[in-house]
Amino acid sequence: MSPNRDPQELLAVAGELLDGVHDRFVAGVGSPSAVHKGPDDFATALDLELEKRLTGELQDRTGIAVHGEEFGGPDLDAGLVWVLDPIDGTFNYSAGLPTAGTLLALLDDGVPVLGLTWLPLVGRRYAAVADGPLLEGGLPLPRLTETSLASSIVGMGALNIDSRGRIPGPYRLQVLAQLSRVSSRIRIHGSTGVDLAFTAAGILGGTVVFGHNAWDNAAGVALVRAAGGVVTDLAGQPWTIASDSVLAGAPGVHGEILDILGSLGDPRAELSEGLT
Repeated sequence: MSPNRDPQELLAVAGELLDGVHDRFVAGVGSPSAVHKGPDDFATALDLELEKRLTGELQDRTGIAVHGEEFGGPDLDAGLVWVLDPIDGTFNYSAGLPTAGTLLALLDDGVPVLGLTWLPLVGRRYAAVADGPLLEGGLPLPRLTETSLASSIVGMGALNIDSRGRIPGPYRLQVLAQLSRVSSRIRIHGSTGVDLAFTAAGILGGTVVFGHNAWDNAAGVALVRAAGGVVTDLAGQPWTIASDSVLAGAPGVHGEILDILGSLGDPRAELSEGLT
């Protein structure tokens, strides 16, 4: 980060702006689909409203451009840029489930240096600079310590057995089956931001994220790293904004999950076998 930009000051400004949309976020719960984005994917009118508002406020207050989920923005791998998901867990939010929030990260040449995950419907606000500590409601949380998979709850991404995307449904089902043999419990929250924030906070021992979008992943990656957790992709390679997945966990748990994933082989093999 440029030496004349104080990360703590930027974190405080970003948190203030997210606090500023709290009431609007809460009032909009149950908003219906307004923009169809693809199979089983949509945005509400509030997604668009909040992204426009926060983009303008962030640029005015910090002078740093914003790349949002709905309207895009500058390249994510060059210089300083905010990356914003105004409503993560849109299906949950539209249905009235409280597992939804706003995700914001500051990238420096593609590396998350600040992360904020605001979950207004459950009263949680997580924030961190890259070297920690992880803050909840402005107060520091303990760093993550060595933990076993057997004693941990694990979060997992969406599961549709008929999916034939990058990480097909049958492979995801295998992940669920094998994790369930060891993990205390598996949870599918329907929100990457929730899963990664709860992993950083030690509520979950780890989480398996099948998605690749930076606006979903960057804030949570920053939080987990700041808390002392381990973050890679599902193959165990260091996570970058170009990664196609995320595996995040406390020390110990991450390695155990990675071993399980390694035993399952290449997820794309499931797809090719199904087509032969």
